[in-house]
Amino acid sequence: MFSLKRFIIFTTILVISASAVFAQMTVEQSYLRSQIELMIIRESARSSTREQKQLALDYIHEVLARDGTNTNDEIRQTLDYLAREGRGSVIRENNRIINNFPDIRRQAARYLGQLKTEEARKTLLDILQNDNEPLVLQEAIKSLGDIGRNDNEETVNHITWVLQRFDMLNPNDLIAISAIDAFEKIAERNNGITSPEAPRILIRIMEGRYVTPVKERARQLLTKLRNYGG
Repeated sequence: MFSLKRFIIFTTILVISASAVFAQMTVEQSYLRSQIELMIIRESARSSTREQKQLALDYIHEVLARDGTNTNDEIRQTLDYLAREGRGSVIRENNRIINNFPDIRRQAARYLGQLKTEEARKTLLDILQNDNEPLVLQEAIKSLGDIGRNDNEETVNHITWVLQRFDMLNPNDLIAISAIDAFEKIAERNNGITSPEAPRILIRIMEGRYVTPVKERARQLLTKLRNYGG
């Protein structure tokens, strides 16, 4: 009986030790895979072709779907880089920009919104200041609404600035509806919006050259904003 007891104890120790070693190997393998994945994403994003940049975004999409917002900051840095492709980061050949890929910037803006970090918000605000592609701006505005932060009304004022710029020259329904939706999400998260610029631009939308559904959404949000802070 004594020998059997010693055998059981010895076997248990072996099992526990083997499990610990296996767990350690699994952690190390997972870390190694993660580092290789990040390296591939980084190098693909910084290649010269649109196809490789799209591949980097596809991999980032997989990472976000798997890990959510709990991702390595290198993902955010890569999205920051891709969001400036052809704008902040310009490559010229015979005086012609050869890396102007609005669709790449648009996808990068979308994924930045999923990170929901302050650094991502700053990049999105920079997009509003420096990009002029409506689809890129639309996506950046939507992402800012998803993040929801509005310290010192900074986010709302940046969105309003873009709306005013287009409203004066060429009113854009998609940008307008994205801004309205973003304002609504920001107001819900922050118990309202205190910037006077928001109601002003909503009134301009209601009175401007926009389709009826967009005007109606602006009217509904203006009514909703009145109920905050009570």
